[in-house]
Amino acid sequence: MSINMRSPGAVLLISCYELGHQPLGIALPLGFLQRAGFAPDAIDISVEPLDAQKVARARFIGVAVPMHTALRLGTLVIKRVSEINPDAIICLYGLYAALNADYLLENNVDFCIGGECETPLVSLVEAIDRGSEPSEVEGVIQRGVEAGPFLKRLPFATPKRDVLPPLEAYARLEHNGEERTVGYVEATRGCKHLCTHCPIPPVYGGRFFAIPRNIVLEDIRSHINAGATHITFGDPDFLNGPTHSLRIVRAMHEEFPTLTFDFTAKVEHILECREMFDELGKLGCLFMISAVESLSDTVLTILEKDHTRADVQEAIEIVHGASIALRPTWVSFTPWTTLDDYIEVLEFIDQYGLIDHVDAVQYAIRLLVPPGSYLLDRPAMKHHLGELDQASFSYRWVHPDARMDELHKTVNTLVERDTRMDEDSANTFYRVWELAASMRGGPLPQRRALASDRIRAPRLTEPWFC
Repeated sequence: MSINMRSPGAVLLISCYELGHQPLGIALPLGFLQRAGFAPDAIDISVEPLDAQKVARARFIGVAVPMHTALRLGTLVIKRVSEINPDAIICLYGLYAALNADYLLENNVDFCIGGECETPLVSLVEAIDRGSEPSEVEGVIQRGVEAGPFLKRLPFATPKRDVLPPLEAYARLEHNGEERTVGYVEATRGCKHLCTHCPIPPVYGGRFFAIPRNIVLEDIRSHINAGATHITFGDPDFLNGPTHSLRIVRAMHEEFPTLTFDFTAKVEHILECREMFDELGKLGCLFMISAVESLSDTVLTILEKDHTRADVQEAIEIVHGASIALRPTWVSFTPWTTLDDYIEVLEFIDQYGLIDHVDAVQYAIRLLVPPGSYLLDRPAMKHHLGELDQASFSYRWVHPDARMDELHKTVNTLVERDTRMDEDSANTFYRVWELAASMRGGPLPQRRALASDRIRAPRLTEPWFC
């Protein structure tokens, strides 16, 4: 039986969390759906309440779950949506929908989509609209029907943001004592690397897709018209396709000379593309994020990061030499991270003047092992692996050194408290270091004298999380 999907609001897209940004995870599907003749509506529960009237009006509800936090929030949304509108068709799409499809399809979800989601999403809505069998739609996972992630190049549409909350509702750039409005775009999706702890490889299998330059630039223009003066490139790795990315920022700078930007890239790519960084700085790059994760050879080998501590040191020199701030991220707690390893990272941060480059939450990040993770097949992980905790969408693991699990709990509590109180990042850093040093026994760290009114590294007001 067909269901009219073309009336305004019959299709509703919900975003739960996208790192504090106006969500591209629904802006891009909105563009695809509008191009196909639908009139979708949207809700972003990270900055606005769940609108019961929109939910009640919808016939099809798509929930974007590109990351772990989004999925955990998404399960709460699904329960509420099912109460308000039990007849609505519910589809979860994104990285974590594909990884957790078995569980989701047994718990109030009708369909899941992973990979390049927009074409299957539109095709699914079209099939329901005309009364066709959804099982015939490629890339759509449902009960009793096996389907892998959709990994074909898409006919990209320009993201549509007219039904989204304004940019002012989202994270802002802090730079030189001022706050600025931030836009969020992507130049590429997926990743050509296979880091074992990352949720992208189990879905994309080492593939990445470039978004056409004209689409990216048009999206940037829409952000400028909405008041953005800084752009975050949300690509998993902006330098997977360095020529493509460089062409985009050159064109962006030519059209908007005062616009600044940030991006994320591997340490390995910093070294490979070192000749680009002086130009990137001149084109307006203020900072970049790199998933350093650890300085331990053991941990880096298991995670297949393809860099060393010496590479990290060299990367810092390259990036800072181009007057770009490097903001490293860390997986501070893994089954293989020793107390000495943890303290070594803190010493490194202090030595290289990175205290104001690391958000406090990074000191408490604990390894997530979701269903489908490459780590599940690694012998090093099997020694520590527990049961799958469905409620948290991650396998449990216990550190062989009980002190490390105790330290994680203590640091996590400290970081949460200091973040709520807007504590100076240096104070939090030294408190964490003192906790770890006390646990090991031995001298406590000597605090550097840092002025409270110092000019800090540029950052976004939403700390990075997953």
